[in-house]
Amino acid sequence: MEKALIAFAAALCVAAGCVTGIMEGKVAIQAVESIGKNPDAADKIQSMAIIGAAISETCAIYCLLVAFLIIFIVGA
Repeated sequence: MEKALIAFAAALCVAAGCVTGIMEGKVAIQAVESIGKNPDAADKIQSMAIIGAAISETCAIYCLLVAFLIIFIVGA
């Protein structure tokens, strides 16, 4: 039972990382649409999209780190 809970916790962390990737895709889609509607603001939109993607990517990396810690430290 304990191994199953460890695997489930690690799977939740990986799922959170996957959701982060999907949301980064949505950010990119919205940024491209916004630049298409207002090309004059392309620099500002692009910089905000890159900053937002970097912050969310950090969350995905932390989720991966927590999944590894759960599997190899708690599971050992």
